[in-house]
Amino acid sequence: MAKKKQPEELRHNHDNPNVLGLRADVVSQPITRTLEINYMPYAMSVIVSRAIPEIDGFKPSHRKLLYTMYKMGLLNGARTKSANIVGQTMRLNPHGDAAIYDTMVRLSKGYGALLHPFVDSKGNFGKVYSRDMACAASRYTEAKLAPICAELFRDIDNDTVDFVDNYDNSMKEPALLPTTFPNILVSANQGIAVGMASQLCGFNLGEVCDTTIAFLKNPDCVLSETLLAPDFPTGGEVIYDPIAIEEIYRTGRGGVRVRARWRYVKSENLIEIYEIPYTTTTEAIMDKVSELIKAGKVKEISDMRDETDLSGLKLTIDLKRGTDPEKLMSKLFRSTTLMDTMSCNFNVLIAGMPRVMGVRELLDEWCAWRTESVKRRIYFVLGKRRDKLHLLKGLKRILLDIDKAIRIIRETETEADVVPNLMIGFGIDQIQAEYVAEIKLRNINREYILKRLEETEALQSEIEDLEDILSRPSRVKKLIVDELSEVRKKYAQERKTGIVYDFERAAEPEEEPETQYPVTVFLSRDGYFKKITPQSLRMSGEQKFKENDVLRQSFETTSNAEIMFFTDRAQVYKTRLGEFDDAKASVLGDYLPAKLGMEQGENVIYMVLPGDYRGYLLFFFENGKAAKVELAAYQTTSNRRRLTGAYSDKSPLRSILRLTEDREIALYATDSRVLVVNTALLSVKATRATQGVNVMTLKKGKTLDYACLAEETGITGFARYRARSIPASGAILKAEDSDDKQISFLEE
Repeated sequence: MAKKKQPEELRHNHDNPNVLGLRADVVSQPITRTLEINYMPYAMSVIVSRAIPEIDGFKPSHRKLLYTMYKMGLLNGARTKSANIVGQTMRLNPHGDAAIYDTMVRLSKGYGALLHPFVDSKGNFGKVYSRDMACAASRYTEAKLAPICAELFRDIDNDTVDFVDNYDNSMKEPALLPTTFPNILVSANQGIAVGMASQLCGFNLGEVCDTTIAFLKNPDCVLSETLLAPDFPTGGEVIYDPIAIEEIYRTGRGGVRVRARWRYVKSENLIEIYEIPYTTTTEAIMDKVSELIKAGKVKEISDMRDETDLSGLKLTIDLKRGTDPEKLMSKLFRSTTLMDTMSCNFNVLIAGMPRVMGVRELLDEWCAWRTESVKRRIYFVLGKRRDKLHLLKGLKRILLDIDKAIRIIRETETEADVVPNLMIGFGIDQIQAEYVAEIKLRNINREYILKRLEETEALQSEIEDLEDILSRPSRVKKLIVDELSEVRKKYAQERKTGIVYDFERAAEPEEEPETQYPVTVFLSRDGYFKKITPQSLRMSGEQKFKENDVLRQSFETTSNAEIMFFTDRAQVYKTRLGEFDDAKASVLGDYLPAKLGMEQGENVIYMVLPGDYRGYLLFFFENGKAAKVELAAYQTTSNRRRLTGAYSDKSPLRSILRLTEDREIALYATDSRVLVVNTALLSVKATRATQGVNVMTLKKGKTLDYACLAEETGITGFARYRARSIPASGAILKAEDSDDKQISFLEE
């Protein structure tokens, strides 16, 4: 068959993007340029306009919703359907009705996420302590603003804050709400932006007002004397650690531990948990307790159920006979989220820039912002008073000779000339003349004249007082202090979260001493693991393995020692031997990839019992390099089960050795060369994924086969192979020094 001829335009224009089906206006650009032009504006928009709260304590979504409700008259009026509020809010917030309703739910009294909810709700709004209890649809629920919102909008029409255009420039909205108290510290807030996040815990309103007043009087005051600890709407008990609290107050970062409150009902032999940490849910607690029961780690519980009803949260635990409730709860505090840590990251937008600040810095910023708001309010009122005084001064001139004013008006032929004639006749400006011209005939009497003269004197006195306030910062501070005292008196509540000061004992409940006994552990090449007691070893016969499987490592240790398993994916899995049941030599044991939840195709290659984490690990790679890593680099404070980047993956790994002191090791290459070096020649690295240094110089096409301790080889004359410096090439292995029993741990 003859070959089909290629069209002329394709043969000559194969580089034309239009011919190949590509758009002509598409221009390639570096990925860094794409990130700068396209991604960075989006990231900044999320940070500035969505996820991070500002100094008034609100995100834009909160502010738009509350302001819409305020303009709907829901501060003093009756409740309206939530769907109506959501629809009205879409004039300011274009993100959709579901997002707006979710915002309303979080601010509501029914949901219970805030110490002082801003939405007075009616209907099912779900619960913050429940993962599965969903709120009803917006068409079924009703809402209005809570009374405390009066403090959010006080004097908002007196130029206390800036107003900006909404998204389609059809109306104005406040850039911030002029809160009369530091809502940023009272209302808990959480936001995840791009590349940063914010996590603010709430504090008691009374304590915040007292602390702010003390700060205004003395910026160097001790915050912890009045601001005791975070307060959470779900109650519980704060484990008071003065160092951790001080760290949060100073830096805005840290964590505070909170535990549940419970009571023991002796007559029914059960425990009732009625307050839980703010960071968890009843379902998460139930799931974890169920998991512990199934694993046999908690044997004192016969049943656990959720008895939450309209009266509030309640988890009930039925105990088996003879159970000590104190010991059981100590175990549950250690093993479940009944005791959890509330992380703090006080990241707040200040003048459009995100800043992580401590409590003192936040108070400083809030006081400066509130001072500016109060001054703006005073300037606004002062301007109004000056304008009115200006009018009354013009009226005063007229009232001194009313007959003349009446004569001017009567003798003026056209209406348009009334104001100019009054201006000429009395020496007043147009604004004053307009005001005089609008006075009703019935008001031209002695009583009216005297009242206006008295009002002039009162206005003059008020203006002088307002000017004095503006000229004296101490008087501005006093106004803020008086408003804070008023807020405290009207809205402060008792703490919902208790404080346990004996944190040394409360934070670390005593663990029941576990019986430690000697065991021997076995790891096979195919990843099977067994923990066998000495008695079982004596009674058992030969170790059982799968067909073609062999023993890789074995150690004598104790029954709950920590253990690490290195895999061929440059990962290490950490656990304790207590997680494994005692086995017999006649069984295969636990298959580690399944037991530890490894990735598909991941295999165990080495086992380490770290003990007190002294010593180091030696990693030998196919390219002749070796890395000497401190064992302490694998020590973690949290109970992490998997560490990535356990060693370098730049070259295939051939051997791992664990040493507590420097020893001589033998390196075997694939060209029958052997090199003996002392590990003291290798410098210790603190980084796990280090590529190491060149140890063995390899010929082209040859690789490092494996490494082992020198005394474990069959070499009799080490001098032939020993090197005093690295890298070195070693020497050809003599027949009398060969040992056919040596194998690499990666060998199949």
